[in-house]
Amino acid sequence: MWPTILEIESRRRVRGTVILTAGFAFITAFYLSVFQDFAGDAEAIADAFPEFMFEFFGIEAIHTVEGFIAAEVYSFFWVILVAAYLAYVAGGTVAADIDTRRMDLLLANPVSRESVVLQKLAAFWVPLVGLNVAVPAIVYIGSVLIDEAMNPVAVIMVHLLSIPYLLVCVGIGLVCSVLLNHARSARAIAFGSVFLLWLVDGVSRLDPDLEWVGIVTPSRYYDPTAILVREEYAFVDALVLLVVSIVLVSVALVAFVRRDI
Repeated sequence: MWPTILEIESRRRVRGTVILTAGFAFITAFYLSVFQDFAGDAEAIADAFPEFMFEFFGIEAIHTVEGFIAAEVYSFFWVILVAAYLAYVAGGTVAADIDTRRMDLLLANPVSRESVVLQKLAAFWVPLVGLNVAVPAIVYIGSVLIDEAMNPVAVIMVHLLSIPYLLVCVGIGLVCSVLLNHARSARAIAFGSVFLLWLVDGVSRLDPDLEWVGIVTPSRYYDPTAILVREEYAFVDALVLLVVSIVLVSVALVAFVRRDI
C-alpha cells in the first residue's frame, strides 16, 4: 500500500508542476528580455515609485540583473504565488478525500492514518524538485543569453534555501486540510494564510516599532534579494523554517489521528 498512494499522489502533481514551470519560463524570459532597456532608465523608473514599496518588497540594486530578477520574479511570484499555490494544493490533500468519502476506502486497507498523510506529503517532491531544477536553469541560461550572466551559485542557493520556506507553506496547508471538514474551505484558508503572513511581514518592515511582528512570518526567513544581490546565504534561517515545517507536519499527524471522520 505504501508505494500506491505515493505514486497516485505524485502523478496528480505532475500537471500542475508542468504548467507552473512553463509559466515561470515565460515570466523569466519576458523580464530578462526587457532588462537591458529597463537598466538604462532604472534610476528614473525607481524615482517614480514611493520609497515604501522598496522596503515592502525588499527591493535592492534594481539596476542590476540580480536585483531586477529578485524583485520581479522571486520577491513576488516565487515568495507569494508559488508558496500560496503549494499551500492551496496541500489544503486539499486530506480534506478532498474526506469530502468525496475516498478516505474511508483508503483507511479500509491495512494502512495507518499517519502513513496516508506522510505519503500525500511526500508527493510534493514533484513540484519541489521540478520547479527547483527547471527554474534556476531557465534563469541562469536566460541571463547568459542576454550577456548578463548571474552567479550560478547564487541562483542555485536562492532555490535551495527556498525549499524550507515552501515546506512551511505546505505544512500550513496540511494542517488546514486535517482540521477543516471541507476541501474548499481548507484550500481557501491555507492560501489566504500564506498571503496574509507575507502581508504582515511586508507591513512590519515599514515601521521599526512593528518589525518584531514579522518574526512569526515564514517570509521573514527567506530573502531572495539578499541571496542574489548580496550573496548572503542564511542557513540558520533555513534551519528555523525546516524545524517549523516539521512541527506543522507533526501537528497535522496528531490532529488527523485523533479526529473523527
